[in-house]
Amino acid sequence: MNPSLHTSGGRSVLRFERRLAHPVEKVWRALTDPAHLTHWFPSTVEELDLRPGGKIRFRQEHEQLPLGAGEITELDPPHVLAFTWYDDPLRWELRPDGQGCILVFTHTFTDRPMAGSFAAGWESCLSALESSLSGNPTGLAAVPDDYAGRHDAYAEAFGLDEGDLSEDAGGWTIRFERNVPHPIEKVWPALAGPGAPVAGGTPSPEASVDPVPPGEVTAVAAPELLEYAWPPGDEPLGRVRWELTGGHPAGTRVVLTQTGPAKERGRRAAALAAWHLRLDLLADRLRGVERPRPGDRAEELERRYAARAEAR
Repeated sequence: MNPSLHTSGGRSVLRFERRLAHPVEKVWRALTDPAHLTHWFPSTVEELDLRPGGKIRFRQEHEQLPLGAGEITELDPPHVLAFTWYDDPLRWELRPDGQGCILVFTHTFTDRPMAGSFAAGWESCLSALESSLSGNPTGLAAVPDDYAGRHDAYAEAFGLDEGDLSEDAGGWTIRFERNVPHPIEKVWPALAGPGAPVAGGTPSPEASVDPVPPGEVTAVAAPELLEYAWPPGDEPLGRVRWELTGGHPAGTRVVLTQTGPAKERGRRAAALAAWHLRLDLLADRLRGVERPRPGDRAEELERRYAARAEAR
């Protein structure tokens, strides 16, 4: 049931395909009857007007989302159901397959860094759906025990861990944006290190990498912002900036940027590779694991980023 992620019309589309050992009609009831939906759907469905243009009302049990309303956008019983869920289109298609059926589910959304969170969440939902169909409803845990690990695995599989590079006449900017499935109160200490960073001081090793020698901290606003110059000295070449945004159900959004001058273009690939690994280590540390990484991983990443930079 490995999901895939692609882009359509400027939006991201997450797709699951799963064979269920149950006939189409039985699965259709589980998709459309609120009494069945309560066992596996991530929102409580308080109202479902099953007709084209019909309204759906949602209430969240586990996540910090407001009451929501959707609309049925496609309906072909018992094969196709599509509706909006907090403005995101969801589509379910059932195809007969022997004594069972094939379920194809897609979720279309704008915020691509959320793909890992959505994939891990829908995986749990579809597993709960199958359990419910088999007569053993398990319901949904608020946060599954293995959620963070599955989230990070999907983020890597979808390429959400990749950094971006932009350039203009004045220089270049490296940018990473990752969703981290942990509260900001946990992410900030893992980034800031044991000592609280202060303006005029130096950043922690957890917030820096060797190819980008850190200079003086220029701005800090715990637990949301850490910025410093690089390299040390009176004439820095650029800035490194960490921005954290918490307070939402998916965890913390981490945005890392580094700027550099045109004359230092040769540093770009090494910096991209180093930051990529630094963010991987941060994710592992937050999950409380230590993954052995091949010794040539940095060289592999640097070659990949260098090829991408030269192809621009």
